[in-house]
Amino acid sequence: MLDTAEPAIAASATEPAVSRPVGHRPFDALAAHTTSHGTSTGERAALARLSPGQPLRPHEIAALARALIAANLNPEQWQSAAWQRWALIAHGIALAGHDAAGRLGAQLARAKVSEPRVTRLLTARGSAFAQLLPRLLRLLASQGVRPNWRELGPLILKESSNDSTDQAEAEDIRLRIAGAYFSELSKMEKGG
Repeated sequence: MLDTAEPAIAASATEPAVSRPVGHRPFDALAAHTTSHGTSTGERAALARLSPGQPLRPHEIAALARALIAANLNPEQWQSAAWQRWALIAHGIALAGHDAAGRLGAQLARAKVSEPRVTRLLTARGSAFAQLLPRLLRLLASQGVRPNWRELGPLILKESSNDSTDQAEAEDIRLRIAGAYFSELSKMEKGG
């Protein structure tokens, strides 16, 4: 059986359907596809140039759909909110890559992301979060630090959900990121 996202399921009548990843494989597979030599430079560029939160242009839809399908996700029944969230994930992976070996908070600290910037990201919700994230990812890329999408991906999928379970999980992810960030900052300060 393939490890795929479940079909889009609405959490409530007002909540748009969102794909729920099973484990970490969708994020790893999306990163592998996005950075592989089998992916054209045009498709990688289209993913990197996405404007999450804006309507997707035809070539962006095509590049995104191919990447999602290559990651064993099933976007054919998704609603707009699911497409937008996965577009943000694919865009971020194309911008900054993926490193599953480290904790996201520690990666932010090693990239010298300032405390106010991390705090703004972790307290932002909805469109404010979606606007801050690409800037942060560009900063990480400029510092040569690849983020852990096994932490960041689920946060993107859950951060603006109306479902109380998703909200609680998103808050747990935020706190883990903050804990790892401040722990790494403390180690760096003690180390010199």
